[in-house]
Amino acid sequence: MKAADDPSLVELATANGVALSYLDWQHRPVEVEAQTVIEVLRALGVDASSPTAVAPLPLPPRTWGWMVQLYSLRSEGSWGMGDYRDLADLVAWSGSAEGGGAGLVLCNPLHAMTPVHPIENSPYFPSSRRFRSPLYLRIEDLPEYAACGAAVRARVGSLRPAPMRERIDRDAVWAAKRAALEALWPYARQGRLAEFWRDNGKVLDDFAVFCALAEVHGRDWRAWPEALRDPGGVGVQAARREHHDRVRFHAWLQLLCDEQLAAAAAAARAAAMPIGVVHDLAVGVDPGGADAWALQGVLSDGATVGCPPDGFNRLGQDWRLPPWDPRRLAAADYQPFREMVRSVLRHAGGIRIDHVMGLFRLWWVPRGATPDRGTYVAYDWRAMLGVLLDEARQAGAVVIGEDLGTVEERVTEALGAVGILGSEVAWFARDHEGEPIAPARWREAAMASVTTHDLPTVAGWLTGEAVRARGQFGQLRGSVTDALARSAAERAALLRLLHDEGLLGDGCDEDAGEVSLALHRLLLASPARLLAVSPGDAVGDLRQANLPGTRDEYPNWRLPLADASGAPVSVAELRGHPGVRRLIELMSAAR
Repeated sequence: MKAADDPSLVELATANGVALSYLDWQHRPVEVEAQTVIEVLRALGVDASSPTAVAPLPLPPRTWGWMVQLYSLRSEGSWGMGDYRDLADLVAWSGSAEGGGAGLVLCNPLHAMTPVHPIENSPYFPSSRRFRSPLYLRIEDLPEYAACGAAVRARVGSLRPAPMRERIDRDAVWAAKRAALEALWPYARQGRLAEFWRDNGKVLDDFAVFCALAEVHGRDWRAWPEALRDPGGVGVQAARREHHDRVRFHAWLQLLCDEQLAAAAAAARAAAMPIGVVHDLAVGVDPGGADAWALQGVLSDGATVGCPPDGFNRLGQDWRLPPWDPRRLAAADYQPFREMVRSVLRHAGGIRIDHVMGLFRLWWVPRGATPDRGTYVAYDWRAMLGVLLDEARQAGAVVIGEDLGTVEERVTEALGAVGILGSEVAWFARDHEGEPIAPARWREAAMASVTTHDLPTVAGWLTGEAVRARGQFGQLRGSVTDALARSAAERAALLRLLHDEGLLGDGCDEDAGEVSLALHRLLLASPARLLAVSPGDAVGDLRQANLPGTRDEYPNWRLPLADASGAPVSVAELRGHPGVRRLIELMSAAR
């Protein structure tokens, strides 16, 4: 094999001044063998290992499943928002014959929040990616609830918040659940907690200490007293002793989260799902949160992560997330990255890497600058992929990379070479001229969906509601009229494709239900191994979960699942909804 045939080796050799070819004494070009280049790089002290040289992850069997915003799926038993029990029940039902034999359930990031009001709404702005959110605990399923007396159970039951129809209020949910958990804390299984603490060591200890200190000094560690800003300092050691019981309380909450997520994974195994629960990994963390406090040595504090202007976000984006410092992360032998991936995969059949291009490079926005004034910073993607692949193999998990937007060819090649699935989204499946691509040309090694949490629902796309919302909140460059015209042209082109492919009947272009089914037939017509569908598209929800570029202007991450009229749809109602039944009947053909 010639070195020039391996894109990763080409990049590494070029960066280190190693020639891939030369002219011989007769001025004829000679291409250097790959092994020669590898050995020379090693002699230079450069790690020449390449993920493309190892066996790729196997492609998963073709199957389908739901992609859900768990907080939005509420049941009779949940407290104001969807919880871990709702996830387990959804998994069990969707994997059953009644649920169409789905093979996976992809849920939003369940990373831990800082347990101090106001509670962060965005699951993509977590306090820690190494721990889970107790907001999702089902109180009545806890062993401690079963062990306490009737009087305590009655007191806990009285704390349950009233149903929330318009918006999900995480502050109200956490206030109620925190009080309930504090009432149950005296009944905690101390032996089991000690075992869990031993298994998780210093990482858990640091997180629990952060939570206890945040309750006293506020949610942003950067505003704490100077002595408490260094997790290894003597001030923190003293505070750990002072708040010993509260530290144990927060460690116990993580044990409870771990047990309830294990139950969801067990439900997937019982339903014989080929994939099971797929957990989403956010791009970064809150700069004032637990991971940023504990990992100051490997995170940069002089810039944030975002993306440059593009066709969908003309102003660019600043996600306010501190990036990994590539040099410090390498010096730490990528252990913090490994801990994070391992945590997400602990009870998972798969992991979705949000903005997977971040393993290769990230758009750094200097502190105080606007998103369009940033630049890219490169990472050792070979090392990052090596850790990711190692953990995925140990977990027997599928890996999905969200590779939407502007993606370098080398990224697509590298991910494909190691068996990491890409993302195909109907709204973005277009050629260089902007014309929709026939589904037969979509990638096989991919998870295909009609939309995502950051994009319009089918109903919002068909009616133009998504464009009007972006215009209302200043997310358009140009007038709403012009944007609606562009959207109408794109919509007409995609509808033509649906007709040309025989997926949509004549006279159905304005029928949201029929168009939704046709778009999902588009997924089925593709070779993609995984097909993901949204409950919102099944019930006709007009609103998307998140409107990029907005914060409090739009109710991002706070919308309960609703039908076309805006009426909330419970988990029980979802199962019997005619649109859901039709979609299940259609998608079951993917098995």
